Amino acid sequence: MTDDIIAALESDRTVDITTTGRRTGQARRLEMWFHNLNGRIFITGLPGRRSWYANLIANPSFTFHLKQSVRADLDATARAVTDEGERRDVLGVLVGRLGHLDNLEQWLADSPLVEVTFA
Repeated sequence: MTDDIIAALESDRTVDITTTGRRTGQARRLEMWFHNLNGRIFITGLPGRRSWYANLIANPSFTFHLKQSVRADLDATARAVTDEGERRDVLGVLVGRLGHLDNLEQWLADSPLVEVTFA
């Protein structure tokens, strides 16, 4: 991974991801935020069902498109974070950063959370 990509993963927030539709098999691209937590990359969302999450559960391979400080398409794999303790540790920090700490229990119960690793 190049220095400019590493710097983008540390400073940027908005990316596109391209997942594979779980039913259609077609590529689905959407914009979202990502979070860097001590060098680990996470994607989450507001509590509720999310198609992108269902797609990543069905097919964890996806493309992570950097588009702010640098443009790069990174092959990635998603790992659903389902362990209660790990979810509490990660979401506790992320939800606090987003200013929703008063809703942490709802986020823990209902929010999608994946850790991203790069090929």
